Amino acid sequence: MQNTDNRNILFKIFLWIYSLLYILAGINHFIATPSYHIIMPKWLPAHGFLIYLSGVLEVILGIMLLFSRTKKLAALFIILMLIAFIPAHIYMIQIAPFLLGKILITPFMAWVRLPFQVLLIAWAWYYYRN
Repeated sequence: MQNTDNRNILFKIFLWIYSLLYILAGINHFIATPSYHIIMPKWLPAHGFLIYLSGVLEVILGIMLLFSRTKKLAALFIILMLIAFIPAHIYMIQIAPFLLGKILITPFMAWVRLPFQVLLIAWAWYYYRN
């Protein structure tokens, strides 16, 4: 019984962490907008609109994760959103090294972001399935 209680507590803690990650990332789209322009592939239209749209979506989906009625839908849309972000991560690899604000993004750092996306997708998948 206590094992199940501990697992439920951990489930909720990691859900809150995951939710907060998206809420803060979404807010960051409005704070550090120029940084997102740098990593947007040139072939995508309306960079500003897409940056703000993705920020709004991240905040909304992060909040939706916290409610049992919307958690599964939020997790599914997070998976789709993360897949949609893959071209930006590939573009980062192509343009590295580059400055993102005051941070030098090396090719290694750009490559590390791809497996991190897979981890975030798996994390969302866990909430979608459970």
